Amino acid sequence: MKNIYSILLAFFLAVLIMYPTDTVTAGNKDRSGQAGASELLINPWAKSSAWGGVGTSCTHGLEALFTNIAGTAFTTGTEIVFSYTNWLQGSGVNIYSFGLSQKLGMNKGVLTVAVMSMNFGEIDITTTNSPEGGLGTFKPSYMNINLGYAKAFSNSIYGGIAIKIISESISDASALGIALDAGVQYVTGEKDQLKFGVALKNVGAPMRFSGDGLSFRGIIPGHGNDNDLFTVSHRSEKYELPATLRIGASYDFNIGEMHRITLAGNFNSNSFTKDQFILGLEYALKYYLSLRAGYTYQGGMFESNVVDRGTVFTGPTAGFTVSVPFNREKNTGIGIDYSYRATNPFGGVHNVGLTLNF
Repeated sequence: MKNIYSILLAFFLAVLIMYPTDTVTAGNKDRSGQAGASELLINPWAKSSAWGGVGTSCTHGLEALFTNIAGTAFTTGTEIVFSYTNWLQGSGVNIYSFGLSQKLGMNKGVLTVAVMSMNFGEIDITTTNSPEGGLGTFKPSYMNINLGYAKAFSNSIYGGIAIKIISESISDASALGIALDAGVQYVTGEKDQLKFGVALKNVGAPMRFSGDGLSFRGIIPGHGNDNDLFTVSHRSEKYELPATLRIGASYDFNIGEMHRITLAGNFNSNSFTKDQFILGLEYALKYYLSLRAGYTYQGGMFESNVVDRGTVFTGPTAGFTVSVPFNREKNTGIGIDYSYRATNPFGGVHNVGLTLNF
């Protein structure tokens, strides 16, 4: 039976690595800005973002929904996470996230549901005739709904798949799409201290905006007289989703019964942006305290100009978790999470989360 699992793992990894290159083009900077739905690249969870989302191989529980869906298979009961993100402080953008992971029973896997919503505030309505506004306001809406399932196939192999519903809208135009995530995690070593992970994210058909905002009233030459007005609709161009291939590894250094230090590395191959290399470090004091730090590198990272750098992020991330266990044997308790991601310009990204396990 173990040989069967090994064959399945090898086959799945081969499918991920050999995924068509027209969908996953490694770090093609010339395609930057050509994809849409870039909110799919935002990690809305405080715990995993504190060390740069490096945990493709080792993030467990609900927050693995972003790094590697396979990690949700480690949920031992019910996990609920609330998260608030002050995105690029000073921009006025806020992100609200909620997730629920539920173990379905012995060897039946884990079901995860999560919602992420971006709030851009109110924006003045402008037109070519009224460029200064004064016509009212509208509120853009970005929302992602995630439904994931993961399972332990053996003591070493964990796998999962997630479906995302992507909704983007303004007052008079909207787009709707569906994307898939899939991933595996492999755990080995005498004390399960060595971990590997591979995840393929945001794979789906192109999206397109439609709605009244793409229509106008005008005269069609040669049809009727000059007083006849017709409603004409523009067809918006389709845009691709930002598919990403993530490969990671980590190692746990256990120091006695109370302390653990985890060193993790990650490689992100992005379809429409530069490739990223992430290094992260986590210190854990048993159940009570975790400290995390990470650094994300991509080509041009040390440039002072954000255009040359290709991102507002400057690399460093950090954060912590303070937990109060209710029952150690059942792994129940409550935790408060915080993370900070450095940016230039803006005042960084601040993220606060609340985690409940019962």
